[in-house]
Amino acid sequence: MTQHYFDKAYAARDTKVIRSLYDEWASSYDDDITAQGYATPERAAVTLAEFLDDKELPIFDIGCGTGLSGAALKHVGFTTIDGGDVSAAMLVEARKKGIYRNLLELEVDAPLPFAPGAYDAISAIGVIGPGAAPISLFDTLMHRLGRGGKLLFSLNEKALEDRGALGMIHEWTDCGAAILLHAEEGAHLPGINMKSTIYLIEKN
Repeated sequence: MTQHYFDKAYAARDTKVIRSLYDEWASSYDDDITAQGYATPERAAVTLAEFLDDKELPIFDIGCGTGLSGAALKHVGFTTIDGGDVSAAMLVEARKKGIYRNLLELEVDAPLPFAPGAYDAISAIGVIGPGAAPISLFDTLMHRLGRGGKLLFSLNEKALEDRGALGMIHEWTDCGAAILLHAEEGAHLPGINMKSTIYLIEKN
């Protein structure tokens, strides 16, 4: 991964800066991140496949970027995947892969463009944390799920440095509003010795 982009991504907090960074990075993103052994999308997709038998159920892949997460979902058998991202340039790259039924450019801080319960699962792979979306996105996504809907997401080591990252999970699970089905640490970017934890939560 180009160190310039890597450093800027994890240092960024302003949403406009983040969007501009990923627009600039889009053309080389796949090569850069794959060169570091990017493992999280595949790990996440395998997890969802274990808990969601019907592979035709619709999934929304938020923060889909260039489509690496969508490609992993398709590889394990999911067939109905929509994606959304704030970076138009990233979406151009995702569209080339021919994975998604629909691709949407999302507006920062705007309501998500689908009704609650429209998707049986939402994936947010590498989306919540430094250089990406704030922790508050977790609540937004949970409210967009219907009963029995599943939220698949990952938190890398930098994201887990924020105590609120785990607090957001407990706020839903401790009161019984959701069930934690899966949490497993594993490889994220082996090339820079970074790990991530994959979570799968089901809404009650």
